[in-house]
Amino acid sequence: MKSVLLILSMLVVAFSVQAGSNRHAHTSKYAGQEAWAIKGISPEDISELRRGGGWGLAKAAELNGVPGPAHLLELKDDIPLTAAQAAQITAIYEDMKSKAIEEGEKLILLEQALELHFQNGTITDTVLRSSLDATSESRRNLRYIHLATHLKMPEILSKSQIRKYNDLRGYSKP
Repeated sequence: MKSVLLILSMLVVAFSVQAGSNRHAHTSKYAGQEAWAIKGISPEDISELRRGGGWGLAKAAELNGVPGPAHLLELKDDIPLTAAQAAQITAIYEDMKSKAIEEGEKLILLEQALELHFQNGTITDTVLRSSLDATSESRRNLRYIHLATHLKMPEILSKSQIRKYNDLRGYSKP
């Protein structure tokens, strides 16, 4: 009899735990994001765009051995860069950052406009297509700004500096 009671008690506990976990089985991974000002991009992404950060847009260059100017400047003493190289890279970086901030602000506004259409119930297929075309163009422009800047770095650096950069960044050839 004690065995039966023990088994029944265990079953009751198991069912209770299962019932409690089912309540949350359908909770979206997006839960909490409904409080974001713009649902399509996180507050961290907005901050990154506003500061002209890379936003991961130049990974194709970075992970294939083509250095980025921001990281080159961070590592200038370890690579090492000459004063002339550092000055040239700084000028290119500042130009890129200015363009990236401008395009980033444009992208934020476009995402905000899309958000408002959904909030206001004014979204239509035509509005959606137009909005997506505009945001896609802005993202493409932003990615170009970052990748094109990477392309300028090998013209300034020696092959040994590029190798040193990649070693310091933890990239190895497969």
